[in-house]
Amino acid sequence: MSGQRVVYLDNNATTQVAPEVVAAMLPFFGEKYGNPSSMHAFGGQVAAHMAEARQKMADLLGCSPEEIIFTSCGTESDNTAINAALMSHPNKRHIVTTRVEHPAVLNYCQYLARKGYEVTFLPVDRQGNLDLNRVEDAIRDDTAIVSVMWANNETGVIFPVEEIAAMAKAKGAIFHTDAVQAVGKIPIDLSRTHIDMLSLSGHKLHAPKGIGVLYVRKGTPFVPYIRGGHQEHGRRAGTENVPYIIGIGKAAELAARHLEEENTRVKALRDKLEEGLLQIPRTMVNGDRERRLPNTCSVSFEFVEGESILLMLSDLGICASSGSACTSGSLEPSHVLRAMGVPFTAAHGSIRFSLSIYNTEEDIDYVLEHMPGIIARLREISPFWKEAQEKEAAAS
Repeated sequence: MSGQRVVYLDNNATTQVAPEVVAAMLPFFGEKYGNPSSMHAFGGQVAAHMAEARQKMADLLGCSPEEIIFTSCGTESDNTAINAALMSHPNKRHIVTTRVEHPAVLNYCQYLARKGYEVTFLPVDRQGNLDLNRVEDAIRDDTAIVSVMWANNETGVIFPVEEIAAMAKAKGAIFHTDAVQAVGKIPIDLSRTHIDMLSLSGHKLHAPKGIGVLYVRKGTPFVPYIRGGHQEHGRRAGTENVPYIIGIGKAAELAARHLEEENTRVKALRDKLEEGLLQIPRTMVNGDRERRLPNTCSVSFEFVEGESILLMLSDLGICASSGSACTSGSLEPSHVLRAMGVPFTAAHGSIRFSLSIYNTEEDIDYVLEHMPGIIARLREISPFWKEAQEKEAAAS
Protein backbone atom coordinates (compact mmCIF):
# COMPACT_ATOMS: atom_id res chain seq x y z
CA MET A 1 0.00 0.00 0.00
CA SER A 2 3.05 2.20 -0.53
CA GLY A 3 2.06 5.75 -1.47
CA GLN A 4 -1.65 5.04 -1.00
CA ARG A 5 -3.73 6.76 1.62
CA VAL A 6 -4.31 4.45 4.59
CA VAL A 7 -7.34 4.85 6.83
CA TYR A 8 -6.78 2.42 9.68
CA LEU A 9 -10.01 1.39 11.40
CA ASP A 10 -8.98 -2.03 12.70
CA ASN A 11 -7.63 -1.09 16.12
CA ASN A 12 -9.35 -3.98 17.92
CA ALA A 13 -7.09 -6.26 15.86
CA THR A 14 -3.92 -4.30 16.60
CA THR A 15 -2.85 -0.70 17.12
CA GLN A 16 -0.12 1.54 15.86
CA VAL A 17 2.80 1.55 18.27
CA ALA A 18 2.86 5.05 19.71
CA PRO A 19 5.99 7.06 18.75
CA GLU A 20 6.55 7.78 22.45
CA VAL A 21 6.55 4.03 23.12
CA VAL A 22 9.14 3.39 20.40
CA ALA A 23 11.35 6.14 21.81
CA ALA A 24 11.09 4.71 25.34
CA MET A 25 12.04 1.21 24.12
CA LEU A 26 15.03 2.04 21.94
CA PRO A 27 17.68 2.45 24.68
CA PHE A 28 16.95 -1.08 25.91
CA PHE A 29 17.96 -2.54 22.55
CA GLY A 30 21.31 -0.78 22.82
CA GLU A 31 23.16 0.76 25.72
CA LYS A 32 20.83 -0.57 28.45
CA TYR A 33 21.03 -4.24 27.55
CA GLY A 34 21.77 -5.71 30.96
CA ASN A 35 19.84 -8.62 32.46
CA PRO A 36 17.57 -7.28 35.22
CA SER A 37 18.23 -10.44 37.27
CA SER A 38 21.98 -9.80 37.44
CA MET A 39 23.58 -8.74 40.71
CA HIS A 40 25.71 -5.95 39.18
CA ALA A 41 24.66 -2.32 38.86
CA PHE A 42 24.55 -2.48 35.05
CA GLY A 43 21.71 -5.00 35.27
CA GLY A 44 20.27 -3.32 38.32
CA GLN A 45 19.54 -0.11 36.42
CA VAL A 46 17.45 -2.14 33.98
CA ALA A 47 15.52 -3.68 36.87
CA ALA A 48 14.78 -0.17 38.15
CA HIS A 49 13.28 0.82 34.77
CA MET A 50 11.19 -2.36 34.79
CA ALA A 51 9.89 -1.43 38.23
CA GLU A 52 8.81 1.97 36.85
CA ALA A 53 6.96 0.26 33.99
CA ARG A 54 5.23 -2.06 36.44
CA GLN A 55 4.13 0.94 38.50
CA LYS A 56 2.71 2.70 35.44
CA MET A 57 0.65 -0.35 34.56
CA ALA A 58 -0.55 -0.64 38.16
CA ASP A 59 -1.57 3.03 38.09
CA LEU A 60 -3.67 2.46 34.95
CA LEU A 61 -5.42 -0.56 36.49
CA GLY A 62 -5.81 0.77 40.03
CA CYS A 63 -3.81 -1.96 41.72
CA SER A 64 -0.46 -2.64 43.40
CA PRO A 65 2.65 -3.17 41.22
CA GLU A 66 3.25 -6.47 43.04
CA GLU A 67 0.01 -7.73 41.49
CA ILE A 68 1.32 -7.29 37.92
CA ILE A 69 2.87 -10.20 36.01
CA PHE A 70 4.39 -9.52 32.59
CA THR A 71 3.61 -12.19 29.97
CA SER A 72 4.06 -12.61 26.23
CA CYS A 73 0.48 -11.80 25.17
CA GLY A 74 -3.19 -11.79 26.13
CA THR A 75 -3.60 -15.45 25.18
CA GLU A 76 -0.86 -16.53 27.58
CA SER A 77 -2.43 -14.41 30.31
CA ASP A 78 -5.87 -15.94 29.72
CA ASN A 79 -4.57 -19.50 29.67
CA THR A 80 -2.42 -18.89 32.74
CA ALA A 81 -5.33 -17.48 34.75
CA ILE A 82 -7.65 -20.40 33.98
CA ASN A 83 -4.93 -22.98 34.54
CA ALA A 84 -3.92 -21.38 37.86
CA ALA A 85 -7.48 -21.55 39.16
CA LEU A 86 -7.87 -25.20 38.19
CA MET A 87 -4.49 -26.27 39.57
CA SER A 88 -5.12 -24.36 42.81
CA HIS A 89 -8.46 -26.13 43.31
CA PRO A 90 -8.00 -29.68 41.97
CA ASN A 91 -11.30 -30.84 43.48
CA LYS A 92 -13.25 -28.17 41.60
CA ARG A 93 -13.76 -29.21 37.99
CA HIS A 94 -16.40 -26.78 36.79
CA ILE A 95 -15.81 -23.61 34.74
CA VAL A 96 -18.23 -20.84 33.84
CA THR A 97 -17.63 -18.68 30.77
CA THR A 98 -19.61 -17.25 27.84
CA ARG A 99 -20.30 -18.22 24.26
CA VAL A 100 -18.84 -14.95 22.98
CA GLU A 101 -15.36 -15.05 24.53
CA HIS A 102 -12.22 -14.47 22.51
CA PRO A 103 -10.72 -17.75 21.19
CA ALA A 104 -7.96 -17.41 23.82
CA VAL A 105 -10.58 -18.31 26.44
CA LEU A 106 -13.24 -20.08 24.38
CA ASN A 107 -10.94 -22.58 22.67
CA TYR A 108 -9.03 -23.30 25.87
CA CYS A 109 -12.28 -24.01 27.72
CA GLN A 110 -13.44 -26.27 24.89
CA TYR A 111 -10.12 -28.12 25.17
CA LEU A 112 -10.61 -28.50 28.93
CA ALA A 113 -14.13 -29.85 28.34
CA ARG A 114 -12.63 -32.56 26.15
CA LYS A 115 -10.23 -33.36 29.01
CA GLY A 116 -13.06 -34.02 31.44
CA TYR A 117 -13.83 -30.65 32.97
CA GLU A 118 -17.42 -29.44 32.95
CA VAL A 119 -17.85 -26.06 31.28
CA THR A 120 -20.95 -23.88 31.28
CA PHE A 121 -21.00 -21.62 28.21
CA LEU A 122 -23.45 -18.84 29.01
CA PRO A 123 -25.61 -17.44 26.21
CA VAL A 124 -26.18 -13.79 25.34
CA ASP A 125 -29.30 -12.04 24.08
CA ARG A 126 -29.87 -10.33 20.72
CA GLN A 127 -28.01 -7.24 21.97
CA GLY A 128 -25.04 -9.29 23.11
CA ASN A 129 -25.82 -8.90 26.83
CA LEU A 130 -25.69 -11.52 29.60
CA ASP A 131 -28.57 -12.38 31.91
CA LEU A 132 -27.10 -11.88 35.39
CA ASN A 133 -29.62 -14.26 36.96
CA ARG A 134 -28.39 -17.02 34.66
CA VAL A 135 -24.79 -16.14 35.52
CA GLU A 136 -25.47 -16.42 39.25
CA ASP A 137 -27.38 -19.68 38.83
CA ALA A 138 -24.48 -21.17 36.84
CA ILE A 139 -21.91 -20.69 39.63
CA ARG A 140 -21.79 -23.80 41.81
CA ASP A 141 -19.90 -25.08 44.83
CA ASP A 142 -17.55 -26.97 42.51
CA THR A 143 -16.91 -23.98 40.21
CA ALA A 144 -13.18 -23.28 40.15
CA ILE A 145 -13.29 -20.18 37.97
CA VAL A 146 -15.70 -17.80 36.27
CA SER A 147 -14.09 -16.19 33.21
CA VAL A 148 -16.07 -13.40 31.52
CA MET A 149 -14.57 -10.83 29.16
CA TRP A 150 -14.84 -7.17 30.15
CA ALA A 151 -15.69 -6.01 26.62
CA ASN A 152 -16.36 -8.02 23.47
CA ASN A 153 -13.73 -7.69 20.79
CA GLU A 154 -16.24 -7.81 17.93
CA THR A 155 -19.22 -5.75 19.11
CA GLY A 156 -17.62 -3.71 21.90
CA VAL A 157 -20.43 -4.72 24.28
CA ILE A 158 -19.34 -4.21 27.90
CA PHE A 159 -20.22 -6.89 30.45
CA PRO A 160 -20.94 -6.04 34.13
CA VAL A 161 -17.84 -7.83 35.35
CA GLU A 162 -17.77 -6.06 38.73
CA GLU A 163 -21.16 -7.54 39.60
CA ILE A 164 -20.23 -10.96 38.26
CA ALA A 165 -16.98 -10.91 40.26
CA ALA A 166 -18.99 -10.24 43.41
CA MET A 167 -21.26 -13.20 42.61
CA ALA A 168 -18.24 -15.45 42.12
CA LYS A 169 -16.67 -14.32 45.39
CA ALA A 170 -19.90 -14.96 47.29
CA LYS A 171 -19.90 -18.55 46.02
CA GLY A 172 -16.19 -19.19 46.59
CA ALA A 173 -15.10 -19.17 42.92
CA ILE A 174 -12.19 -17.27 41.39
CA PHE A 175 -13.16 -14.57 38.90
CA HIS A 176 -11.07 -13.76 35.82
CA THR A 177 -11.75 -11.23 33.08
CA ASP A 178 -10.19 -10.94 29.64
CA ALA A 179 -9.89 -7.14 29.53
CA VAL A 180 -7.77 -6.99 26.38
CA GLN A 181 -10.23 -4.66 24.62
CA ALA A 182 -11.31 -2.68 27.69
CA VAL A 183 -7.99 -1.47 29.11
CA GLY A 184 -7.21 2.04 27.96
CA LYS A 185 -10.72 2.63 26.60
CA ILE A 186 -12.82 2.73 29.77
CA PRO A 187 -11.88 3.63 33.37
CA ILE A 188 -10.72 0.65 35.45
CA ASP A 189 -10.01 0.64 39.19
CA LEU A 190 -9.39 -2.90 40.35
CA SER A 191 -9.05 -1.83 43.97
CA ARG A 192 -12.81 -1.22 44.00
CA THR A 193 -13.75 -4.64 42.59
CA HIS A 194 -13.66 -8.32 43.53
CA ILE A 195 -11.85 -9.24 40.31
CA ASP A 196 -9.16 -11.82 41.11
CA MET A 197 -7.35 -11.94 37.77
CA LEU A 198 -7.32 -9.77 34.65
CA SER A 199 -5.61 -10.21 31.29
CA LEU A 200 -4.48 -7.56 28.83
CA SER A 201 -2.36 -7.31 25.69
CA GLY A 202 0.09 -4.58 24.79
CA HIS A 203 -0.63 -4.38 21.09
CA LYS A 204 -4.23 -3.34 21.76
CA LEU A 205 -3.12 -0.13 23.52
CA HIS A 206 -0.32 1.17 21.28
CA ALA A 207 2.48 -1.03 22.64
CA PRO A 208 4.19 -3.72 20.50
CA LYS A 209 2.97 -7.22 19.80
CA GLY A 210 4.55 -9.83 22.05
CA ILE A 211 3.91 -8.36 25.49
CA GLY A 212 0.98 -8.87 27.83
CA VAL A 213 0.00 -8.55 31.47
CA LEU A 214 -1.76 -10.76 33.98
CA TYR A 215 -3.06 -9.06 37.10
CA VAL A 216 -3.37 -11.40 40.10
CA ARG A 217 -4.97 -9.95 43.21
CA LYS A 218 -2.86 -10.36 46.33
CA GLY A 219 -4.00 -13.48 48.20
CA THR A 220 -5.43 -15.22 45.13
CA PRO A 221 -4.20 -18.84 44.91
CA PHE A 222 -1.81 -19.07 41.99
CA VAL A 223 0.11 -21.90 40.32
CA PRO A 224 2.61 -20.83 37.61
CA TYR A 225 1.97 -21.88 34.01
CA ILE A 226 5.60 -21.47 32.93
CA ARG A 227 8.18 -22.85 35.36
CA GLY A 228 11.91 -22.30 35.53
CA GLY A 229 13.72 -19.30 36.98
CA HIS A 230 12.64 -16.88 39.67
CA GLN A 231 11.48 -14.08 37.34
CA GLU A 232 8.23 -12.23 38.10
CA HIS A 233 8.56 -13.32 41.75
CA GLY A 234 8.47 -16.96 40.66
CA ARG A 235 5.11 -16.60 38.93
CA ARG A 236 6.29 -16.57 35.30
CA ALA A 237 9.72 -17.98 34.48
CA GLY A 238 11.91 -16.78 31.63
CA THR A 239 14.25 -13.85 31.09
CA GLU A 240 12.13 -10.73 30.92
CA ASN A 241 11.41 -9.09 27.56
CA VAL A 242 12.80 -5.81 28.85
CA PRO A 243 12.31 -3.46 25.86
CA TYR A 244 8.70 -4.55 25.49
CA ILE A 245 8.02 -4.26 29.22
CA ILE A 246 9.32 -0.69 29.06
CA GLY A 247 7.10 -0.16 26.03
CA ILE A 248 3.91 -1.40 27.66
CA GLY A 249 4.68 0.72 30.71
CA LYS A 250 4.91 3.82 28.54
CA ALA A 251 1.73 2.78 26.70
CA ALA A 252 -0.08 2.47 30.04
CA GLU A 253 1.02 5.99 30.95
CA LEU A 254 -0.27 7.31 27.60
CA ALA A 255 -3.52 5.38 27.90
CA ALA A 256 -4.29 7.02 31.22
CA ARG A 257 -3.60 10.40 29.64
CA HIS A 258 -5.85 9.74 26.62
CA LEU A 259 -8.76 8.08 28.42
CA GLU A 260 -10.96 11.17 28.25
CA GLU A 261 -10.23 11.62 24.55
CA GLU A 262 -11.22 8.00 23.90
CA ASN A 263 -14.60 8.65 25.51
CA THR A 264 -15.27 12.02 23.84
CA ARG A 265 -13.57 12.72 20.51
CA VAL A 266 -13.05 9.08 19.46
CA LYS A 267 -16.59 8.19 20.52
CA ALA A 268 -17.97 11.11 18.51
CA LEU A 269 -16.10 9.92 15.41
CA ARG A 270 -17.47 6.41 15.93
CA ASP A 271 -21.00 7.75 16.23
CA LYS A 272 -20.62 9.85 13.07
CA LEU A 273 -19.40 6.80 11.16
CA GLU A 274 -22.23 4.68 12.48
CA GLU A 275 -24.99 7.16 11.70
CA GLY A 276 -23.65 7.55 8.19
CA LEU A 277 -23.53 3.80 7.60
CA LEU A 278 -27.09 3.38 8.87
CA GLN A 279 -28.29 5.55 5.97
CA ILE A 280 -27.53 2.58 3.72
CA PRO A 281 -30.69 0.42 3.36
CA ARG A 282 -30.91 -2.92 5.19
CA THR A 283 -28.06 -2.08 7.55
CA MET A 284 -28.00 -2.83 11.28
CA VAL A 285 -25.70 -2.26 14.24
CA ASN A 286 -24.71 -5.40 16.13
CA GLY A 287 -24.80 -5.23 19.90
CA ASP A 288 -25.97 -2.91 22.64
CA ARG A 289 -25.44 0.65 21.40
CA GLU A 290 -25.21 2.11 24.91
CA ARG A 291 -23.13 -0.34 26.97
CA ARG A 292 -20.15 -0.67 24.68
CA LEU A 293 -16.64 0.58 24.05
CA PRO A 294 -16.35 4.12 22.69
CA ASN A 295 -14.28 3.07 19.68
CA THR A 296 -16.13 0.04 18.31
CA CYS A 297 -18.82 -0.25 15.64
CA SER A 298 -19.99 -3.64 14.37
CA VAL A 299 -22.41 -3.23 11.51
CA SER A 300 -24.09 -5.75 9.18
CA PHE A 301 -25.08 -5.12 5.59
CA GLU A 302 -27.70 -7.64 4.55
CA PHE A 303 -27.28 -9.82 1.45
CA VAL A 304 -23.59 -9.08 0.83
CA GLU A 305 -20.38 -10.90 1.78
CA GLY A 306 -18.22 -9.24 4.40
CA GLU A 307 -15.04 -10.53 2.72
CA SER A 308 -16.01 -8.75 -0.51
CA ILE A 309 -16.62 -5.52 1.37
CA LEU A 310 -13.23 -5.77 3.06
CA LEU A 311 -11.43 -6.38 -0.24
CA MET A 312 -13.05 -3.34 -1.85
CA LEU A 313 -12.27 -1.24 1.20
CA SER A 314 -8.68 -2.46 1.13
CA ASP A 315 -8.34 -1.35 -2.49
CA LEU A 316 -9.14 2.15 -1.24
CA GLY A 317 -6.63 1.91 1.63
CA ILE A 318 -9.36 1.44 4.27
CA CYS A 319 -8.53 -1.18 6.90
CA ALA A 320 -11.40 -2.87 8.76
CA SER A 321 -12.28 -6.40 9.86
CA SER A 322 -15.04 -8.97 9.63
CA GLY A 323 -14.64 -9.82 13.33
CA SER A 324 -11.84 -11.19 15.46
CA ALA A 325 -8.44 -11.07 13.75
CA CYS A 326 -7.74 -14.49 15.29
CA THR A 327 -10.60 -16.09 13.34
CA SER A 328 -10.85 -13.95 10.21
CA GLY A 329 -9.34 -16.74 8.09
CA SER A 330 -12.59 -18.67 8.47
CA LEU A 331 -15.51 -18.24 6.07
CA GLU A 332 -17.95 -19.19 8.82
CA PRO A 333 -20.00 -16.35 10.35
CA SER A 334 -18.63 -14.95 13.58
CA HIS A 335 -19.33 -17.14 16.63
CA VAL A 336 -20.23 -13.93 18.49
CA LEU A 337 -22.91 -12.92 15.98
CA ARG A 338 -24.23 -16.49 15.84
CA ALA A 339 -24.53 -16.51 19.64
CA MET A 340 -26.45 -13.22 19.43
CA GLY A 341 -28.89 -14.66 16.91
CA VAL A 342 -27.96 -12.24 14.11
CA PRO A 343 -29.71 -13.50 10.94
CA PHE A 344 -27.47 -15.49 8.61
CA THR A 345 -28.05 -13.04 5.77
CA ALA A 346 -26.70 -10.23 7.95
CA ALA A 347 -23.99 -12.09 9.86
CA HIS A 348 -22.13 -12.87 6.63
CA GLY A 349 -22.09 -9.16 5.78
CA SER A 350 -20.74 -8.00 9.12
CA ILE A 351 -17.90 -5.48 9.32
CA ARG A 352 -16.14 -4.23 12.43
CA PHE A 353 -14.73 -0.72 12.44
CA SER A 354 -12.57 0.09 15.47
CA LEU A 355 -11.04 3.51 15.98
CA SER A 356 -8.15 4.99 17.95
CA ILE A 357 -6.87 8.40 19.01
CA TYR A 358 -4.95 8.58 15.73
CA ASN A 359 -8.14 8.69 13.64
CA THR A 360 -9.48 11.95 12.25
CA GLU A 361 -12.77 13.30 10.95
CA GLU A 362 -11.27 13.16 7.45
CA ASP A 363 -10.87 9.40 7.89
CA ILE A 364 -14.56 9.02 8.66
CA ASP A 365 -15.60 11.25 5.75
CA TYR A 366 -13.47 9.15 3.40
CA VAL A 367 -15.16 5.92 4.50
CA LEU A 368 -18.65 7.39 4.26
CA GLU A 369 -17.87 8.74 0.81
CA HIS A 370 -17.14 5.27 -0.53
CA MET A 371 -19.22 2.85 1.54
CA PRO A 372 -22.66 3.38 -0.07
CA GLY A 373 -21.25 2.71 -3.54
CA ILE A 374 -19.45 -0.43 -2.40
CA ILE A 375 -22.60 -1.92 -0.88
CA ALA A 376 -24.69 -0.95 -3.91
CA ARG A 377 -22.24 -2.58 -6.33
CA LEU A 378 -22.07 -5.79 -4.31
CA ARG A 379 -25.83 -6.01 -4.00
CA GLU A 380 -26.21 -5.63 -7.74
CA ILE A 381 -24.42 -8.96 -8.20
CA SER A 382 -25.97 -10.69 -5.19
CA PRO A 383 -28.71 -13.23 -6.03
CA PHE A 384 -29.90 -13.04 -2.41
CA TRP A 385 -30.44 -9.29 -2.70
CA LYS A 386 -32.42 -9.71 -5.92
CA GLU A 387 -34.53 -12.43 -4.31
CA ALA A 388 -35.25 -10.22 -1.28
CA GLN A 389 -36.24 -7.33 -3.53
CA GLU A 390 -38.61 -9.51 -5.52
CA LYS A 391 -40.25 -10.82 -2.34
CA GLU A 392 -40.73 -7.28 -1.01
CA ALA A 393 -42.24 -6.17 -4.32
CA ALA A 394 -44.63 -9.12 -4.34
CA ALA A 395 -45.67 -8.44 -0.75
CA SER A 396 -46.48 -4.83 -1.48
